[in-house]
Amino acid sequence: MNISRNPITCEEHTIPTKLDDTKGILDFINRNSGKRIVVVQGLGFVGAVMSLVCANAIAEEYAVIGVDLANENTYWKIKSINDGIFPLIADDPKIAEFFDNAKAKGNFLATYDPVAYQYADVIIVDINLDVQKQSHGKGGLKDFDVNLNGFKEAIQSIGRNCRDDVLVLVETTVPPGTCDQVVKPIIEEELVKRELTLKNYRLGHSYERVMPGPQYIDSIREFPRVYAGVTETSADAVEEFLKTIIDISKCDLTRLEHTNATEMAKVLENSYRAMNIAFAVEWSRFAEEAGVDLYAMVNAIRARPTHANLMYPGIGVGGYCLTKDPLLASWARKNHFGSTSDLEMSIYGVSVNDQMPRFAYKRLVQVFGDVSDKKVTFLGVSYRGDVGDTRFTPVEPLVEMVRETGAEIVLHDPFVSYWEEQKCNVESDLNAVLDSTTDLIVVSAGHSQYKLESTIDKLMALNTALIYDTIGLFDKEQLLILQSKHKVSVLGRGDLK
Repeated sequence: MNISRNPITCEEHTIPTKLDDTKGILDFINRNSGKRIVVVQGLGFVGAVMSLVCANAIAEEYAVIGVDLANENTYWKIKSINDGIFPLIADDPKIAEFFDNAKAKGNFLATYDPVAYQYADVIIVDINLDVQKQSHGKGGLKDFDVNLNGFKEAIQSIGRNCRDDVLVLVETTVPPGTCDQVVKPIIEEELVKRELTLKNYRLGHSYERVMPGPQYIDSIREFPRVYAGVTETSADAVEEFLKTIIDISKCDLTRLEHTNATEMAKVLENSYRAMNIAFAVEWSRFAEEAGVDLYAMVNAIRARPTHANLMYPGIGVGGYCLTKDPLLASWARKNHFGSTSDLEMSIYGVSVNDQMPRFAYKRLVQVFGDVSDKKVTFLGVSYRGDVGDTRFTPVEPLVEMVRETGAEIVLHDPFVSYWEEQKCNVESDLNAVLDSTTDLIVVSAGHSQYKLESTIDKLMALNTALIYDTIGLFDKEQLLILQSKHKVSVLGRGDLK
């Protein structure tokens, strides 16, 4: 019996053995008669929210079907959506509003059956494409590769089922050249096998800029979009569709000349940010050695308009984009375009960021000494504030290094109840983790809850404790309050001894 566990509720669902949902799909389409069908491939952190945006489209009434695999990692999402519970937690009230609207209209269905592609007018590809790399958090980047097999299978599933007049819109971050050299040949081969015409289908790329957190919905609906098609006709179709779901009164649509350009733009955009972070974290080490406050320096430098985007340091880079996108670009340069050269600076930036959790650990031991006999409480396990995404979180290698000392580990996160990668439960009640037995508190994610006055009060109510702020969460006044009773260290603050 195969079980899929909901990491939010910890509820377990039995995966059906007969993967046929044709009747459910047809019933849904009949209930939404007259509406164009949008099928979203992938119900992860992008696809699930993109489905909501389409179900609440600005300029057209769509019927939306989200498709994902029926396996232990994904089936629970399908079950949750169809049971009326959205499968992620984030600090954006619009998610609940949009989901309630979709439930009221009855225009959002989740399924595991690829037969849904047969009825689609538009198919949006929002699936994962991973980089296999030999490093994450405990050392520098040693090697990496990109395996497109799973992605190709997903595209093949579309090609085997879709109509010949469908618009396929790839949102997934892919190596430059993927739509032209991978997606297009697969779809066309499958259409030819079914003796369908190639002249009517449309293929384009428009990358998402999703920002999980308080602006989750707006980062899709009200943020500038870049798009292209493999032909001008395809680009026109992408533009027409985007105008129905994007609020063009609040943001621009920018057409580039080819999908190669949009694919490159996405990984360039994320590579730039990853490099910016790597620059900051490398200098944080220098600041600590020199005994100065890097945050104060950054604030002073940001006053210059040309340097306003200089980053603060932190525990490292996590999430699904910045940890891999520079590597996708370098891989594509060699494998899709025949270069013999790497994107050396981009690769180095990833390596610097991957080393940061180890540096954070070394700093912890340097400041607080041996932690093997201590009870260590981590405040936050997600990769960024106010989201429940633990994929490639830099907190994970830091937790593992502390655990290896023999220390007792306590985990808290208001957005994560079950940490899938670590296969463990996470406490959501601060009162339950901050008690008289707490020795060391590691602030490891920038959740709004941790910045509240009530949290400072809870920390001050503890007996003398050690506090290690790895992300520069506390402001100047909060630090002074905490320092009056506790020993406090902040990553990048060499002035705090």
